[in-house]
Amino acid sequence: MNKIQLLSILFFLITGRLFAQDTIPKNSPFSEPRYHYFLKTLLFFDEYLDTDNGSFNTTQVRVLLPVGNKAWNLRFDLPLISANTNSINKTAIGDVGMGVSYIPFMKNNNGIALRTRVYGNTASDPNFGSGKWVVMPAVIYGKYLYPKKLLWLSTLEYQASFAGANSRNDISVTVLENVVLYFFGKNWIAADVAFRYNDVLQGFQNNAFVEFGRKITPTNLVYIHPSAAFGGQKTYNLGLEAGILVLF
Repeated sequence: MNKIQLLSILFFLITGRLFAQDTIPKNSPFSEPRYHYFLKTLLFFDEYLDTDNGSFNTTQVRVLLPVGNKAWNLRFDLPLISANTNSINKTAIGDVGMGVSYIPFMKNNNGIALRTRVYGNTASDPNFGSGKWVVMPAVIYGKYLYPKKLLWLSTLEYQASFAGANSRNDISVTVLENVVLYFFGKNWIAADVAFRYNDVLQGFQNNAFVEFGRKITPTNLVYIHPSAAFGGQKTYNLGLEAGILVLF
């Protein structure tokens, strides 16, 4: 809990020192379609993961809703999970999540966002969720490395459980993720590496992916990205995700 308290204090210190712009720059890092913070967004994606204990497939709906002066953003996640394992249920609702993001600082070529997510212990089957209520505070930095062509997003996040089943492991994970996106025409490619240290298991649960995406209409985008996990405590072997974004 000490880490959660420290991150909460840092959150409010940063918020107090910085300020949200009244006018959102049109070409800011957080206005790019793939990670758009300022438009209502529907994301539908399907993710397949191969693990040592069978395969998992997650079909998820995510809703992003900007509020106020659009420096604030609400997020809702509803996952439906199917498994080729010894689970009691083969298809069931996973851990439902919600979150809020705040952008205290923004310029044309860089910006900072603060985000907190909470996932509930809502999974219908113990194998489809963590068995815990989990809070995830994060700081995100976005910067154009080359005007409107190359975008870098770096995220530092701490994931911690604060309630739930006593029989399940507590959660204490620190994540440092970096993604670089290159835009050309209606297309983009991206490379991402996330380093995750699980303090409870005392091991790394890292993963990396490459992504290929295309804008099929001014407000509709599609993408696909294969991924691989690495580290001594990795949670899966190989994965494949495909999604559709609708901006409005």
